[in-house]
Formats: sequence, structure tokens, C-alpha cells
Amino acid sequence: MAVQRALLVCLAAAAFVFQLALAVDHTVGAPAGSWDTTTDLQTWVGSQNFLVGDRLIFMYTSNHDVLEVTAANYASCSTGSPIATHTGGNTVIGLSAPGKRYFICGTAGHCQQGMKIEVDTTAAAGTPPSGSSPGVPSAESPGSSPPPPPPASSNGVSLKTCLAVGLGLMLMMLLAL
Repeated sequence: MAVQRALLVCLAAAAFVFQLALAVDHTVGAPAGSWDTTTDLQTWVGSQNFLVGDRLIFMYTSNHDVLEVTAANYASCSTGSPIATHTGGNTVIGLSAPGKRYFICGTAGHCQQGMKIEVDTTAAAGTPPSGSSPGVPSAESPGSSPPPPPPASSNGVSLKTCLAVGLGLMLMMLLAL
């Protein structure tokens, strides 16, 4: 009985770590641009798949900001009563729950010039309910630096593949107990 309980605890912990490792950092507008009026942000959003646990990284100059707004304020480019305001050039926002979120630049005229995104986050298979994914903040403090990009693989093996193989080996060892 104790071995089965230990096995279940190990499997749950491995699944949680595996899911966090699969989270993706989306640098808004990258690779061709950033959070500015010259980047085709709508095309960028359309090319992305946002999952619970992922993070948005906004990189911008001091003449911009990031406002999270309601759907109505997004549609009208209204900066009144934002849900959250971020400044400082580097803003990291965790996508901790499924659903739509709306972001605009509060600088006069920028939203009308296309500096706005609607992010539709979907739940990944096995995603814990909203509010129960520790370690994934809903928003980090303005001005915080985004994490460094993951190291490039010289042999073409992805991080996901390495984690899957490692998880499989761990399960085989646990089953051998």
C-alpha cells in the first residue's frame, strides 16, 4: 500500500512539473517586431496558440504601455478604467486561466493604429482548475525583465522530447519497485 501511495505521489508531481516545463513564453510581436505601432500584431496573435500556464512578454519603449481592458474597451480603444496598467518596457503576464483577455496601448492613437491584441487562452489537457496552478503568476511587476530564452538545442532534440523521455524513464523505475 505504501509503495502504491508513493507511486501516485511521484506521478502527480511528475505530471505537474512536466506541464510547467511545457509552458511557452510568447514575446508579443516576435520575431519580426515588438509591442509597437509598426508590428502586425493581429497576424502575430493569429499564429499563436495560447495555453494555460503560458506567459505573454511585452517588450516596448517608454512611449508605450500595456493596458489590460474589457472587451468593450478593447473594441472602442477606450483607455478608461483599465483592469491593469503596466509600464517600464518589459511586462510579463501569466495566462493562468482559460478565456479571452484584451490588451491595448494607452498612448493616444496607438490602439487605433492596431496596437492591441485579444488573447484567447485554452486549457491544456490535464490543466488544473483556475487559481490552482502555483508558480504561474497572473502578472508580474511592471519593469521586470523577461526570462532568458531557452537554450538552443545543438542536436535538434526539443525540451519536450527530453522531458517525455525522462518522465517515461522515471515511470519505468517506479514500476520496477
